[in-house]
Amino acid sequence: MSVATHCIICCRKISTSGPGVKRIFQWKYIRKIAKLTGAVIVGGCVFITYEVVALNKAVTIDMEAVLQEKLKSYIYLNATPFKEQETFGITYKARKELHRAAIRFLETSTKLFKGPLDEHLSKLDVEPHEFSLWLLLKKTRSADRIERLQAVKELAGNPHWQDYQYRSAAQASDHRTAIGLARTKDVDLRFFLLPPLLPEIGDSYSIEDNLRQLLASLPQPEVDQCVQYFTSLALRESSQSLAAQRGGLWCFGGNGLPYAQSLTTVPSEKTESFCLEALVQHSKVPSHCDKIVANGGLQLLQRVYQLRKDSQKIQRNIIQIIGNLALRENVHSAIVQSGWVSVLAGLMKSTHIIQASQAARALANLDRDSLQEKYEDGLYVLHPQYRTNQPIKADVLFIHGLMGAAFKTWRQQDCDASQDGETTHIKEDYTECWPKTWLAADCPSVRVLSVEYDTHLSDWRATCPAEKHRKSLAYRSRELLNKLKAAGVGDKPVVWVAHSMGGLLVKKMLLDASKDPDMESLIKNTQGIMFYSVPHHGTHMAEYSVNVRYLLFPSVEVKELCKDSPALHELNENFLNMAKERKFKILSFAETRPTTIGPMVKMQVVPVQSADLGIGDFIEVDVDHLNICKPKKKDSFLYRRSLEFIRESLEKQISS
Repeated sequence: MSVATHCIICCRKISTSGPGVKRIFQWKYIRKIAKLTGAVIVGGCVFITYEVVALNKAVTIDMEAVLQEKLKSYIYLNATPFKEQETFGITYKARKELHRAAIRFLETSTKLFKGPLDEHLSKLDVEPHEFSLWLLLKKTRSADRIERLQAVKELAGNPHWQDYQYRSAAQASDHRTAIGLARTKDVDLRFFLLPPLLPEIGDSYSIEDNLRQLLASLPQPEVDQCVQYFTSLALRESSQSLAAQRGGLWCFGGNGLPYAQSLTTVPSEKTESFCLEALVQHSKVPSHCDKIVANGGLQLLQRVYQLRKDSQKIQRNIIQIIGNLALRENVHSAIVQSGWVSVLAGLMKSTHIIQASQAARALANLDRDSLQEKYEDGLYVLHPQYRTNQPIKADVLFIHGLMGAAFKTWRQQDCDASQDGETTHIKEDYTECWPKTWLAADCPSVRVLSVEYDTHLSDWRATCPAEKHRKSLAYRSRELLNKLKAAGVGDKPVVWVAHSMGGLLVKKMLLDASKDPDMESLIKNTQGIMFYSVPHHGTHMAEYSVNVRYLLFPSVEVKELCKDSPALHELNENFLNMAKERKFKILSFAETRPTTIGPMVKMQVVPVQSADLGIGDFIEVDVDHLNICKPKKKDSFLYRRSLEFIRESLEKQISS
């Protein structure tokens, strides 16, 4: 059996001693037979392939072998030109480096095939990590899954690799290994190849034109009416036509794109963002994912990503699309080949929590070697975001309320610098998402998930004709249950944490799951539910918004929150019956301060009476509706009591 390797050295051309053969120098201790193939010139360096033939004290290189075999792995040596005296057409320093590389190769082959190491070679000064790289790379391709995972962990965890070894690993790693490395905490980014250079776009085509072209290539009848509606707008309008219009508001999913107030050109970044939001919707359609990839979408998105590095919104949309595409295993190879793994690995280290979490979701969907769960659009795993040996024993699921989001709803409460002397210390420890930082640290054996879905306080900006039916609790419930099932929620014990309208959604989801035999495990594994100011009996906000129509036009969500609504009453009664029967642990928090809504309205969004479910523990807190789920600091009562409830609900699982 032969083991192949390729040495990259910078040296002068050596005279040949026969057709296709170059004689290099003599070695005294070689007692093994090994074959090394291939030779390619790259960047001024020569890939030299050599073959140890026998015991004749000589090494020869078969230059014709390059025509027969492909490059298999690389050893990078110092590329600095040498000035020492030459022997046999090669400098002493180059000979020494090549000699050491050959010795390392022999030791590697000995390790790989468990043969005895020559006693003379074993006494040479060769560090183990020089050959361990190749041994680990071999193990990453093992048929044994456990061996593969361990090899990736050891590869990423070795702090002593040289720069050439990182480059070697980057070129020699297969797709599965690259993804595993990207999902390893504190991984060195030199393990990843940079995205390939993209061809220049002709002057006659802009990024915007290419995005429109990609949208136009996607079949419209296969998507829902709202995606068709917004796609048609993106295809019909151009920067110039937008700039020519005055007044009004063009919006997509609640994110407005203001028309220019004059004939000045609308920034291309605006229209690019609009096209990307349409592509986000298309990337949720399985059949469209293949078409996006086949039509060069991955390369186009890479170009836009590099061009708009200063736009967090555009970058979030692009990574969201990549995360959606990663749900389809048949496009994984194309995603890796187009350079996205290195981008995602870099984003995992980002201080921007949304970008980092979007990247974590995309990599988790790519990582089929260690995960079975898949994270659909709008479902984020906050912990663990990397591969871990820590067994995950339970899930804690966070669901925001009206006008909330997967991250901002659960941030730490903002502090006023004039309040007290502890403010400076608090700001140093500030977290943008306490479930991701505080809870993950206090409950490391728990998977922490956060859900995001669109809600609108007002229909003022809802322009899609078919949008309204998608905002009902019934629609949201079925949509989220399907996503949670794909993520494996219900396979382990679950604690639900909900704010405001999110609590009504949790109740609706549990009731719907109780009627679905396929979701029975979700009900059985529900251990506890924590409600932050949930309007179980409705809120006056809906009625108030009717009286100030110039400020708020009540949407479907707000109408469902009307005080004493028959539908709300039925939902609450049915849930209470189920909660008592199943003996769910319940903890409810209630706000006691009014909340400022805009410049004209100040009110208590959820009255204390409405927040009281009637079962479980009930606690009133001196905060407003927005801050009821935002602890001031880690040792505040609000966080400590929340943590205590989660631990009590999962006591058996966490302690075992």
